[in-house]
Amino acid sequence: MALRIAFDLDGVLADMESELVRQSEILFGEPMTRRLQERAAESVDAGTLPADPDAPPGSADAAADFAPPVVQLNMTARQQRRLWRHVESIENFWEGLDELEPGVIPRLATLAADRRWEIIFLTKRPETVGSTAQVQSQRWLQAKGFPLPSVFVVQGSRGRIAASLGLDIVIDDRPENCLDIVADSKARAILVWRADESQRPASAQRLGIGVVSSVANCLDILTQVDSAAREDPGVISRVMRLLGLSEPASA
Repeated sequence: MALRIAFDLDGVLADMESELVRQSEILFGEPMTRRLQERAAESVDAGTLPADPDAPPGSADAAADFAPPVVQLNMTARQQRRLWRHVESIENFWEGLDELEPGVIPRLATLAADRRWEIIFLTKRPETVGSTAQVQSQRWLQAKGFPLPSVFVVQGSRGRIAASLGLDIVIDDRPENCLDIVADSKARAILVWRADESQRPASAQRLGIGVVSSVANCLDILTQVDSAAREDPGVISRVMRLLGLSEPASA
């Protein structure tokens, strides 16, 4: 049976962070952006939103739900809202991002075609001026070498999405999304962790979350899993073994 695989876009395939840092420099100035980067590097919980004393109750949570947090910038909720309002004003913003791993998208397209994988792309991108976030994302993937991409702009638990779509594997760059996947679905979660290995979430393996250092590494593993499964079905156990996992995350 063909593997049903979902890939997150930003932080997995697309370099959203670098472009948001550049837009932050335009909006706040280079000195302020540098301070925000330094603050993020010093924070134990890099990427979380610090409290904004001037924000009304609950607004920080609303800002966090509105769009992906900017991990490289330790911003207040007010700064984050301002940055995203600025991004919203940029026509077809999502089509201008770079790939994180040049060449990995056409490689994924080739593997999917050769092995008959069913691939979808998940993203939490907010809307901007121009085409919808979905259409911009589709155009971006096509331009990078993946024809006819299926893109879902989603909110809420990635695990519930994985369960409703009957996915086998979901690749994401955020530990909280991977935790949702193993908690709320039967899909396997693979975390793309490009940061220092010493900062890797210690609980990932215990929770049944596989960890890879790159999408290229992930594709190598998926290829091995698929080849083994064609001879002897048991996809999930092979995913776990190749990722160094010893038992299921949930019953």
